[in-house]
Amino acid sequence: MYANSIKKKLQLPLLLAAAIWVFTGGLPDAAVAADDAEVRTKLEAIIAGDHRAPDNAARDQYRNPLETLLFFGVRPDMTVVEIWPGGGWYTEILAPLLNDKGKYYAAHRNRDTTDERILAGIKRYEAKLAERPQIYSGVVITELSQKKGEIAPAGSADMVLTFRNVHNWMKFGFERHVFNAMFTALKPGGILGVVEHRADPNEFPDPQALSGYVQEEQLVAMAQAAGFKFAGKSEVNANPKDTRNHPKGVWTLPPSLRLKDQDREKYIGIGESDRMTMKFVKP
Repeated sequence: MYANSIKKKLQLPLLLAAAIWVFTGGLPDAAVAADDAEVRTKLEAIIAGDHRAPDNAARDQYRNPLETLLFFGVRPDMTVVEIWPGGGWYTEILAPLLNDKGKYYAAHRNRDTTDERILAGIKRYEAKLAERPQIYSGVVITELSQKKGEIAPAGSADMVLTFRNVHNWMKFGFERHVFNAMFTALKPGGILGVVEHRADPNEFPDPQALSGYVQEEQLVAMAQAAGFKFAGKSEVNANPKDTRNHPKGVWTLPPSLRLKDQDREKYIGIGESDRMTMKFVKP
């Protein structure tokens, strides 16, 4: 879908050079990573909290939540939307961070689906929130699907975040709809933060990302098509051990390990996928 725009318009090296200008004052303060001591201390305490599921905490070594959220510039007084929070891995961190001074929207899957797997996932997520109302009672659940896009009131969010979801939208061809929804929800100067499985830049872009891997150029093109400006990238979630060439795509690796016990130790040794961590701003 974006192949032509990638070839004709996108010059990622120039964008990366522009990011240097961004971090020296070219964009509003809201676009600059808020790596101050107070936010770091709060995040460290939350990430170490006993409210987190042990299986989730075990993934910190691959997902680097502290460094990732500091790069995006999250603050406790923000209105933050997380797109498709799944089982609540980042909800465990974002909800308590935003509980007192901010607001957290969890834009989950659509409730009117006939897909029992999706409905079961929503039910598990809601049960998780109900177990600890002192932490999660402030979570506002909205819906995002191919036909639904009001993830938060228009122009209300300081930040929209999504983790390892872009390939899902590409598979079914509604990535433009989602990026437009994220753009609409953000205030001017608001930040979009994306973590996604990173494809081999030497391979031809797959418009459906069927392996689960997305090229950086594809992600930037999607964001720009919705009106976002590139604001920088981090290698905090990079994994040089990941060759990206696996029998079952990204799901060959942990935590899915889709081949079950076949070469299990090999894939555990690689760890989770190589990931890009990219930031955009709504002008």
